Amino acid sequence: MRLSVILLLLLTYSSRAQQADLLIKNGRILDGTGNSWYYGDIAISNGKILRIGHLKEWTANRVIDAQKKIVAPGFIDVHTHIEDDEKKHPEAANFIYDGVTTVITGNCGLSEANIDAYLTMIDSLRTSVNVAALIGHNDVRKAVMGTVKRDPTEQEMLQMEQLVEKAMKGGAVGISTGLIYIPGTYSKTEEVVRLAKIAARYQGVYASHMRDEGDSVLQAIQEALYIGKEAGLPVQLSHFKLSGQQNWGRSKETIPMVMKAREEGLDVTIDQYPYTASSTSLSTLLPDWVLADGKDSINARLKKTKIREEVKQYMLQKLAKRKLQHFSYPVVAYFEADTTLNGKSIEQVNILKGNPHTAASEAEVIIQMMEQGGAGMVFHGMSEEDVKSIMQYPFNMIASDASIRIYQQGNPHPRGYGTNARVLGKYVREEKVIGLEEAVRRMTSLPATKFKLKDRGLLLEGMAADIVVFDEQTIIDRSTFDKPHQYSSGFSYVLVNGQITVDQGEHTGTRAGKALRKAME
Repeated sequence: MRLSVILLLLLTYSSRAQQADLLIKNGRILDGTGNSWYYGDIAISNGKILRIGHLKEWTANRVIDAQKKIVAPGFIDVHTHIEDDEKKHPEAANFIYDGVTTVITGNCGLSEANIDAYLTMIDSLRTSVNVAALIGHNDVRKAVMGTVKRDPTEQEMLQMEQLVEKAMKGGAVGISTGLIYIPGTYSKTEEVVRLAKIAARYQGVYASHMRDEGDSVLQAIQEALYIGKEAGLPVQLSHFKLSGQQNWGRSKETIPMVMKAREEGLDVTIDQYPYTASSTSLSTLLPDWVLADGKDSINARLKKTKIREEVKQYMLQKLAKRKLQHFSYPVVAYFEADTTLNGKSIEQVNILKGNPHTAASEAEVIIQMMEQGGAGMVFHGMSEEDVKSIMQYPFNMIASDASIRIYQQGNPHPRGYGTNARVLGKYVREEKVIGLEEAVRRMTSLPATKFKLKDRGLLLEGMAADIVVFDEQTIIDRSTFDKPHQYSSGFSYVLVNGQITVDQGEHTGTRAGKALRKAME
């Protein structure tokens, strides 16, 4: 009698185990480890991967025939800026269509100051992507000191430490800096070390937009490595690149610095977007000291003839270092004061205004645009050879440095639409800079490991079912600098927490993402 009951229970369990919510069949599984693909099926239930193998006897409420396409973990974009856009466009279509199922926001020192409240809002909002967050040094400093150019008092320093600790307890995955932005640029190295030590107590990462990515890039890398070593936490060097024509080829100097630091025992990794142009604020063209204390103070300074001339000379000297005669490399992405200028270079804007075709006149246009509220810009000025050289470094993650794009608004950098597809199409399939398995590892398990997203980044039983299905023979980015508002193509299916978010190439509108809080250890 007892034996028959046991057999009945076993049969009942077996029957249940063969039923899934969703079944992906006939795929070539790339598990995210960097190993080669293999044929197999994946059973999914309750948002988790239930079983992987040849599941001929399994049934499901929905069966997806992958048709021998690549089945991989959902991509993790470690460098994004989605704050304020997630409420307007929670579907995050530009990320989803590029295979991204998880984003890490709060980069470059820019974040919400209250991470716990922010992540609670994300769970309430239900975005299409999962969201993890860093606490931004700039906003911590601003909350305590505003944008003043000075060192913090000891009391202010303690207040900043308290804000960082609160953020880490609230689920932040680390602390970020933006040391070219106001007010972060006014901070000294030891200020950052003290705050990074707080993040280190909670096993956080130090992610840095370094103090310089051009002429002084070696010193900037050294500072970031020093902060990581002194504070005792892993380092992530954001959007690793060489800016300015005068610096082309210097990846031969920068990559060895990172390699040497790793050899010496520092957990340092980098991320990169696969383009020869960057994108940031117009204000970065001006000297730091002009930008202190807010918009009214900036405009008051710029109205003074002597200061205005000093600022122009500063910009002209920087232009000369680039070995350029005109400001042709900064292109307007979005200028709220006059959107007809979107997509035009500063040189073109100057000509449109009927001014003399001189660099000095162009510098004056930049100042005038700053007085009108500034602008988002795309800066052309990197070498394709450096992009490829940096991409070949194995501890390098693929990241967009993008926000949630508002379709057809402005003339933004195409990286917000096509970063992952560009790597897989151009640099893997067409130019063979890196292999397919390696590219997928950089987009999945490498970032998951770095930022301790413990149930993401791999196709393993028990892991969250964040999954992409794509055709490696057709996947490509379609977004360009001239026509940026175009989604990537080649992703047949995208699943977030087991929910189909892209179905046969179309966003379903599903919003199954969740906040990913750093687990307390």
